[in-house]
Amino acid sequence: MKIRNIAVIAHVDHGKTTMVDGLLRQSGTFGSHEHVEECAMDSNAQERERGITILSKNTAIRYKDHKINIIDTPGHADFGGEVERVLKMVDGVLLLVDAQEGVMPQTRFVVKKAIGFGLRPIVVVNKIDKPAAEPDRVVNEVFDLLVQMDADDRQLDFPIIYASGVNGLAKFKLEDENKDLQPLFEAILNEVPAPSGSAQNHIQAQIFTLDYDNYVGKIGIARVFNGKLRKNQTLMLAKSDGEKINGRITKLIGFHGLTRMEIEEAEAGDIVAIAGFETIDVGDSLVDPANPMPLDPLHIEEPTLSVLFSVNDSPLAGTEGKHITSNKLRDRLVKEMNTNIAMKMDEEGEGKFKISGRGELQITVLAENMRREGFEFAIGRPEVIIREEAGVRCEPFEHLVIDVPEEFSGVVIEKLGKRKAEMKAMIPMGTGYTRLEFEIPARSLIGLRTQFLTDTKGEGVMNHSFLEYRPFSGGVEKRGNGALVSMENGEAVAYSIFNLQDRGVIFIRPQDKVYVGMIVGEHSRPNDLDVNPIKGKQLTNMRASGSDDAIKLVPPKEHTLESALEWIDDDEIVEITPKNIRIRKKYLDPTTRKRMSRE
Repeated sequence: MKIRNIAVIAHVDHGKTTMVDGLLRQSGTFGSHEHVEECAMDSNAQERERGITILSKNTAIRYKDHKINIIDTPGHADFGGEVERVLKMVDGVLLLVDAQEGVMPQTRFVVKKAIGFGLRPIVVVNKIDKPAAEPDRVVNEVFDLLVQMDADDRQLDFPIIYASGVNGLAKFKLEDENKDLQPLFEAILNEVPAPSGSAQNHIQAQIFTLDYDNYVGKIGIARVFNGKLRKNQTLMLAKSDGEKINGRITKLIGFHGLTRMEIEEAEAGDIVAIAGFETIDVGDSLVDPANPMPLDPLHIEEPTLSVLFSVNDSPLAGTEGKHITSNKLRDRLVKEMNTNIAMKMDEEGEGKFKISGRGELQITVLAENMRREGFEFAIGRPEVIIREEAGVRCEPFEHLVIDVPEEFSGVVIEKLGKRKAEMKAMIPMGTGYTRLEFEIPARSLIGLRTQFLTDTKGEGVMNHSFLEYRPFSGGVEKRGNGALVSMENGEAVAYSIFNLQDRGVIFIRPQDKVYVGMIVGEHSRPNDLDVNPIKGKQLTNMRASGSDDAIKLVPPKEHTLESALEWIDDDEIVEITPKNIRIRKKYLDPTTRKRMSRE
């Protein structure tokens, strides 16, 4: 069997998953009777809603006499760890670039990794059907990017395919007629090298991602670099810390289209799933016990953000969720750590768990999944992870790229200046847009997105990727406004909300449950204000033209999980239940709160 292993890499939303869909459909992998959903690889409910890929997933298609293993990777920086591991497992990459947007920050990030591993890209200029597409400019941008990344001559001589994933067509030259994706299949077979390694050598396989099954336990998805794997074979698991454990393959699983099937053996070059090793982890090697030759362990990016998950202790605790105890919370988080290697968990006191990850999105995706499963819990404000290096306090910095309409660039530069950002480049993009590049402390990015979208009237695009740790840069501007805090327990009343509207932006509706210490709105001034949202109107039996006016309520500002986490300050937490997202003070009692703020 001839094998080709490729990964599809690109910036968020440049069409990776749609392209894999097209390849699956046109390779004849699906039978004519099978119903296939759009973006078939995005199997998780949140991936479909957000329209992004969160977990890298693999599939295999048959084309002529070849088996092509394709790995669809995430384009978002928070999941950069996934991309890095995947690239070690493949022999070539399809680099997708949007024919209008061109090279974006994550394109830069993934290309840098691919060039570092010595892979030669097949450049696919996707979305050529866009009205503002400029394929030639984009090809030049990619070439310049590869030159910047010190690519060698072989990598710079990359093949180019012009494609439209949605319409399922690809061509070698722009003037060729529109037919199907055959040119792309040909390019994969001709340009991607066959896997090195031989079935005759001693066994070497490396795990690059994990899965979990309630019946067989942990499953490692691995690439076989050398030798042959067979079901029930005894192998040695060489862990990245040097520990060696012998075990047996209980299940060997192969991929075909979107289905998995049990197979008897797999040989060098293939990608398979292996069960039977309880302590298997990403980066571990499976080797021959008689002649162990482990592969280099994988480097995994360090987490840069941490958040405190805790048991919900508000007056409304336990009224809306199924799972509310600290044991349930711990079990669920441990299960997540089993398969998600880019996150870490530490227990901090009774019912409190510190979760560290690569970014806000990664943590909110976990929180949203738990919320849907019926969990009820509270989350604190995200904090960056500070490291000591040679006695100096260091914090993570990010490379931030912003595309904005020209008239908003002044506002954006001013706001970022207050957040300790250093501008590195300003490039006019044509069509009235400017691209700004900054280096900025990661903690300045917390709470920036909402402000940024307001300032650019929703037209700005912001992307960032991790740069390095640098010495601590001092204080950063925080939220300017205080909070409106409820001083009563009960149900909110339209009459009192109407009277509070002049005080600021309201977060609640009439008949919402409120409690002492819950935040019901954002104050228009910098200080916190205690308010009473449950006070009804004094009723009399006299009618008066002045006091009986109709109450007009402004629609409340509804928080999503992300916006709530961005909005809160250090003394506030977000209460999350399957039905509601509420914001509250850490200390509900007003006197305790005053005492704590003095301390």
